[in-house]
Amino acid sequence: MQKIVVEGGVVLDGEVVISGAKNAVLPILCATLLADDVVTVRNVPNLHDVKTTAKVLEGLGATITVDESTFGTGQDSAIVVDPRTVNSHVAPYELVRTMRASVLVLGPLLAKHGAAEVSLPGGCAIGSRPVDQHLKGMEALGAEVVVEHGYIRATAKKLKGATVVFDMVSVGATENVLMAATLAEGTSVLENAAMEPEIVDLANCLIAMGADIEGAGTSRIIVRGVPRLHGASHNVLADRIETGTFLVAAAMTGGSVTCKNANPDAMDAVLRKLEQAGAEITVNGTDIRLDMHGKRPKAVDIVTAPHPAFPTDMQAQFMAMACISDGASVVNETIFENRFMHVQELQRLGADIKVDGHAALVRGVEGLSGAPVMATDLRASACLILAGLVAQGETQIDRIYHLDRGYENIEQKFAGLGATIRRIA
Repeated sequence: MQKIVVEGGVVLDGEVVISGAKNAVLPILCATLLADDVVTVRNVPNLHDVKTTAKVLEGLGATITVDESTFGTGQDSAIVVDPRTVNSHVAPYELVRTMRASVLVLGPLLAKHGAAEVSLPGGCAIGSRPVDQHLKGMEALGAEVVVEHGYIRATAKKLKGATVVFDMVSVGATENVLMAATLAEGTSVLENAAMEPEIVDLANCLIAMGADIEGAGTSRIIVRGVPRLHGASHNVLADRIETGTFLVAAAMTGGSVTCKNANPDAMDAVLRKLEQAGAEITVNGTDIRLDMHGKRPKAVDIVTAPHPAFPTDMQAQFMAMACISDGASVVNETIFENRFMHVQELQRLGADIKVDGHAALVRGVEGLSGAPVMATDLRASACLILAGLVAQGETQIDRIYHLDRGYENIEQKFAGLGATIRRIA
């Protein structure tokens, strides 16, 4: 099994090009199933989850074309999906079990083909993430849904527009119901919808395909169903979580890093917290520059909540920064009940962290010391790299397959900023 090895003590400096967003590209790839013609998705990151999604689509019969010479190289990286060859509505356990986002084929298959059989999903072990809001939305649109033998089985001759009120804010459920509603008969209103930038990006792709959608990015989305969606080309937005990860790394090392091709408008909460920590932030178009001027970060408190509040996907990285900050930080995790698994790994490096339920008190220490650690989920993997960057000596991070699900060429990008980092067998 591969590991990442980090030698601490280097001040990061330079520029890093941000990849397309994992959390946007996966639902967009699933949305291509709704089209009557070819859809080209650009700025696609070379990630394990992207490859898994492509396998799911191929398993349904879609024709996938990838230019290997440009895949994972930024704006020119594209996946072309021809959904006209789809001949199955079954997404099997073998593929879905590794990636929760696979459940997002449910809405498109149901809307386009009248039936969907999707295995209950897997993914990171960060707590319960039920699909009840997905199913409630499909039923509201007129589908018959049963869950048996580990599969969601849904049928509908024709989905009908309806008002769907989500009991809780759910990004995945909003995406699934939004996609299904585009081909429903009549108008659908999604209330208490998620407002993440990735929802807006999905809606923009669907609109390019001919959908009639308004209100994406607000808690109320209106979808007027259309008879068909056509082919289109869409550029995936920049990954705000990858951007935040590199900015936090710069802050922790006292460095100066510019994130190129970023999306500053989607990062208000994160940028404000970095400024509170003492960072100088400069935004120039799609470039975000953080300069710490060699200073140690100040302690800041964070509370995770749905967008536009502080994102749960940045909690682990900020906890890593809190470990070496000046002062004490309180981290409140309100989204997932089991997202402090990285705490015991940070403690192995010398962090002073006390957990009480959904809150953690982190007292900053002068320095960490390198040690073998184990990644427990995608964002925890990144937080351990960040901690390794400032730890004295060598930090070995095991189970890094989580990293490849959501970060493209992460060790090469850090090395380009001056980090001493390598991947070993």
